Amino acid sequence: PQGRSLLIKDRIRIKAPRRWSLEDPYLYRVIQEVIVDGRIVDRRTIRTGFRTLEWSADRGFLLNGKAVKIKGVNMHQDHAGVGVALPDGLISYRVHLIKRMGANAWRTSHNPPAPELLDICDSLGVLVLDETRLLNSSPEYLDQFRRMILRDRNHPSVILWSIGNEEGWVQTTPTGKKIATTLLALQHSLDPTRTSTYAADLPNVFKGINEIIPIRSFNYREKHMEAYHRDHPNQPILGTEMGSTVTTRGIYVTDSVNCYLPDHDLTAPWWASRAEEWWPIAAENDWMAGGFIWTGLDYRGEPTPFHWPNISSHFGVMDLCGFPKNLYYYYQSWWNEGSDVLHISPHWNWPLHQWNKNEVEVWINTNADSVKLKLNGKDLGTSKIEPSRHLRRKVPYEPGTLEAIGYRQGREIRRKVETTGPAFELVVIPHKTTALADGKDIVVMNIHAIDSGGRIVPIANNKVQFRISGPGRIIGVGNGDPSSHEPDKCQEGKWQRSLFNGWCQVIVEMGDEPGVIKFDALSEGLWPGGTEIHTVDPKTGGSLPAPVKVTGTNKLNSEPFMNGADISFLPQLEEEGIKFYDYGSQQSENAFDILKRYGFNYVRLRIFYDPSQPQGYSPGKGYCNLSQTLAMAQRIKAAGMKFLLDFHYSDYWADPGKQYTPAAWKELPYEVLKDSVYSYTRRVLLALKAQGTLPDMVQPGNEINHGMLWPEGHVSRPDQLAGLLKSGIDAVKSVSPKIAIMLHLALGGQNEESVWWFDQMFSRGVDCDVIGLSYYPRWHGTLDELDYNMRDLIRRYQKDVVVVEYSHLKREVYDLVKALPDGKGKGIFIWEPLNTWERIFKWDGRPTRHLRTYQQFK
Repeated sequence: PQGRSLLIKDRIRIKAPRRWSLEDPYLYRVIQEVIVDGRIVDRRTIRTGFRTLEWSADRGFLLNGKAVKIKGVNMHQDHAGVGVALPDGLISYRVHLIKRMGANAWRTSHNPPAPELLDICDSLGVLVLDETRLLNSSPEYLDQFRRMILRDRNHPSVILWSIGNEEGWVQTTPTGKKIATTLLALQHSLDPTRTSTYAADLPNVFKGINEIIPIRSFNYREKHMEAYHRDHPNQPILGTEMGSTVTTRGIYVTDSVNCYLPDHDLTAPWWASRAEEWWPIAAENDWMAGGFIWTGLDYRGEPTPFHWPNISSHFGVMDLCGFPKNLYYYYQSWWNEGSDVLHISPHWNWPLHQWNKNEVEVWINTNADSVKLKLNGKDLGTSKIEPSRHLRRKVPYEPGTLEAIGYRQGREIRRKVETTGPAFELVVIPHKTTALADGKDIVVMNIHAIDSGGRIVPIANNKVQFRISGPGRIIGVGNGDPSSHEPDKCQEGKWQRSLFNGWCQVIVEMGDEPGVIKFDALSEGLWPGGTEIHTVDPKTGGSLPAPVKVTGTNKLNSEPFMNGADISFLPQLEEEGIKFYDYGSQQSENAFDILKRYGFNYVRLRIFYDPSQPQGYSPGKGYCNLSQTLAMAQRIKAAGMKFLLDFHYSDYWADPGKQYTPAAWKELPYEVLKDSVYSYTRRVLLALKAQGTLPDMVQPGNEINHGMLWPEGHVSRPDQLAGLLKSGIDAVKSVSPKIAIMLHLALGGQNEESVWWFDQMFSRGVDCDVIGLSYYPRWHGTLDELDYNMRDLIRRYQKDVVVVEYSHLKREVYDLVKALPDGKGKGIFIWEPLNTWERIFKWDGRPTRHLRTYQQFK
């Protein structure tokens, strides 16, 4: 009735719900409707998940009945370039950062979070300790606590409420106990499914709040936890603030003038502890539920132990931009159990005699069982790694290469640091290259300098200018330097920032019109770097037309690991008179015979529609056309190798920056274009079938992050892109359903882009057997980012994964793919190893040292 309120309570029974978990953060939509006289007058949709929570004094925290060690971070909402007003996309970026480290929990220190943070944690599977601003029972603060619980209680990620933090004047007094009693009663009345804690900076003290708080939380004082557990064996224990090592990224000696600290787990303030002092306690004792490190990222203020001109903290395991410090890799080693972690510090760019006795103290953070060190090929010995510890060794410094070889469960892990040359070129790595034209989405641009050999220069501090055009704008810059007074905001057209120990960051906000943003980074004396961002209409790219259906496949289960190569250049090289030789031989051989001898078992060929066109790949010659593909296919099969065919659907190279429609298909309407894709794909495969050389795998399109056959198949038209892909896939299946289908994206380290693209396509009915990724570290991120992306794609879609293009970091890429879970890492394909980048043959056809690398893969 008008003027009255009505409370309706109901229970809905859900049969066998799919439970929300860290591994499978499955969400349901609960729809509430108010219907008056048969008409819907109000409607609300709530995303939520089903799971059980339990806190045990003996077993710690249990999610869905399974003990889960909390590996958490404290986070202030503060980021380089933008301050505390974080765009939603930047919040998501930060959550991905901590997940990549292996963290599974986030404490909202010390205030209720932005609701968007909880939405993101719900969808990514991150636990949240939701904290109110102040321990206070006044009407104002009770109302704040009440509104926080009512707002956040439907989020499955929220596992615990916090009623306050370090209220030293009252936390051990009857007054504090009385305030806490009031807050706990309110919490229980609003949300009886959860409980509360209080973050106390107290040792083994059982007075005031600790007498009644359900979960006893420690801020530091970790050495008193065992005694507290002994004296109060029925109270669960959690570490709400642990660690607090103070470090500066890329710095290895204390610099009190510039206010920098060594980037190792060495220095902590008097009240706190180092990582290796608290984490072993949590790891080795089931009664400790885990803890939250102080902090995930640096933040402005609290420049302990310094003062002005230091203007931000040193507590983070990442700096204010989210660039990892070395401590990040300590936690990653022991928190990210599925991945192989091996990290060497410091860098290897030192003047001679910089160190005492010219010896560098080398730190190895790893989850390997043992590690061997080599300096310029000389064996320095092998050391055992103790659980939850790091390896520290004195190494005589000499320029060159320091390599670490880790041995873990029968696998080798290899990483190295090298002495680089001076900065030569800037590299821009966007965290995604497709974004929503909604006026709010952001892209994080991480910029670094490399030398002429393509190696990151860890001491580069060059000033960098930024230029941008198209429907987007720069909203902030940073570099993680805690003492930098360079502006985070600049005048339009005058954006700039210095690199700090090799890196800086730019945050770009999208406009509200779809288009292409061009971004360039320039520095005096360096080759510039740049990238493009394609923005799409949020009405089509901001949601999914249907749920994503996961359909795993077994097509490749019996296949040996693919050690492949794209050698589509071979006929062109042979026509130019190049012959190929094995080591020490004066007799040229068939390139296929040499490749097979060194372990290659798969060949990838690209095919262009009509490369002989004036604007095609090879005007008047037709390299990589159908007739040449037929001839190469016969040679592949004759060599006893398998065959992946890559349709570019273009007369020319197709990649994220160009997907040109063949000249013969120009101006075709979409439906005709779709038919053309089907008939052309089928015609090629029938020709291969007729000579008995069908490919074992086909990829319809090459690096199709931004679509194919532009403009009709641009990613901004996802329905049409999906239709074109399905036409190509249907054609393959019409010839042979046994052929495996690969969908291939570039930017192998960019997880947000990969997930968005596959969600868009899978929700539109496109399917595949294999996910193919390109990985070039110059543009596609770090090995950690590649590993995180591959594992996440496997978890989400249950698909096999292949790195179908790479060149550098051969052993490292091989090791990552081989170590993927459930045997889902199926292979690697080096791109054009006969004559490009780190090629395995010189221009005269003689083998390089890289050919021998592949013997190890056999």
